[in-house]
Amino acid sequence: MKRRDAASDWIVEALALRLTANEAATLVQQLYDSLKEWIQHGELLAADMLPSSRYLSRTLGISRNTVLAAMDRLLAEGLLISRQGAGLYVADLPALLTRAELPPPLPVRYSNRGNKLLTLSGTLSHGHRAFAPGVPALDLFPREQWQRLLRRHYSHAKMTWMDYQTSGGLPELKAVLCDYLRFSRAVRCQPEQIVITQGAQQAFELITQLLTDHGDSVWMEEPGYGGAQACFLTSGLTVTPIPVDQQGLNPSLAPAKTPAPRLIYVTPSHQYPSGVTMPVPRRLALLEHAFHAGSWIIEDDYDSEFRYDTPPTPSLQGLSEQASVIYVGTFSKVLYPGLRLGYLVLPDTLAEDFTRALARLHREGNYPVQSALAEFIANGHFTRHIARMRAAYRQRQACLRTALAPAVAKGLSLSGGHAGMHLLAELATIEEEEILVERASEVGITLSPLSRYYLSENKRPGLVLGYAGSTESDLIASGKWLSDTWLHLRNSQDSTTPSAEGMPAYSPGAFL
Repeated sequence: MKRRDAASDWIVEALALRLTANEAATLVQQLYDSLKEWIQHGELLAADMLPSSRYLSRTLGISRNTVLAAMDRLLAEGLLISRQGAGLYVADLPALLTRAELPPPLPVRYSNRGNKLLTLSGTLSHGHRAFAPGVPALDLFPREQWQRLLRRHYSHAKMTWMDYQTSGGLPELKAVLCDYLRFSRAVRCQPEQIVITQGAQQAFELITQLLTDHGDSVWMEEPGYGGAQACFLTSGLTVTPIPVDQQGLNPSLAPAKTPAPRLIYVTPSHQYPSGVTMPVPRRLALLEHAFHAGSWIIEDDYDSEFRYDTPPTPSLQGLSEQASVIYVGTFSKVLYPGLRLGYLVLPDTLAEDFTRALARLHREGNYPVQSALAEFIANGHFTRHIARMRAAYRQRQACLRTALAPAVAKGLSLSGGHAGMHLLAELATIEEEEILVERASEVGITLSPLSRYYLSENKRPGLVLGYAGSTESDLIASGKWLSDTWLHLRNSQDSTTPSAEGMPAYSPGAFL
């Protein structure tokens, strides 16, 4: 018997076993997948003849159009060839190596900046477990109201919004955002100075791409925000950590002979993660230093809306007469991170060029969402939501403080908590920090170690405790676990290596 006749016989029998009407894949897909697999793995060889479409249709009990559709795909991909008047044959293809014959995979070699990025990415938290910093109260977001707005603005979206956009954001959103920033944050701006971005991170990247060259110096708060650190380091900038004191970044603490920075990154309203607020005299001193050094200041105002017992401090940008401040804001903290919207408030001299660069690099869009957000702000929903969150966060912080009170009474130091969405707990040693982080991970609690926010070796141990994204009952349960665990470690501090024996258990349901 010829090879081609034998192939025809077993093809029909094998297909009869494989084709199933109840499979999720269509019969066309099943037929195509089976024949392709046999060809690629050598069960069907070059010049093997396939049964005719009529024969396959009749013997398999399927439509001939189904068979022809699968064969047409195989012909289009070059796996089969058609011989006039003689039928379909397997094409002469290069032999595929078996898994055993394949050479070992090439070693992965990341760039230097890629390795830096991956190192910094190790601090990302997964999921919204207790104490995850930077996560807002998603459970309190007015989701139904927001979804109604989205549906209406998508259904009435302008045809022009489907095209590429080059305006730096929806004009209506920039107009209402401008009014909000002028009145609530004392930001000096016109709508034309605002550029809407996909979050603050994209804003940082746009600043570095337009205003810095490889090797330029940037001053970074120490400790400081990991997202900004990652952006500057992977952009090839020389990052100089400047220590933060009780008034924020202190220019006088810059190392001797440090080159004049091209950029100075600060979070003056609520320094991340220490929580201190930069007073006006320090702000004026920083503005003067930047003016004489020819530096651009990046003011990251990420959660200044949430102040509890002190009046808001005017923005650094609003104090500047030299137009040297670039103001960065985000909706991730006040609304929700998945919105992926942030903004830049730029000096007049930069706004048009930043708008063009954004359109070139990132192809801005999603104007229906921006339109819904503009209405959300214009109708007062935004400010009312902030007021509700401010009250909720004050209560959630109080719950966390109550849960941690036994440890505080024995010496655990907490930050003031006058603003923001997290508290900072200071620890005695890096070893203590590592043990607490490890034990918390084992019971499903997120503890963000303060030492990871440092770029220099002069690290301070501590914990960044986010409370905004957790319910009060979860904060009580998790806070009690942390308090008990810290007290256990403190009581066993005379041991060379603290033991896990007797470590408090964590059971959220027990405190509900």
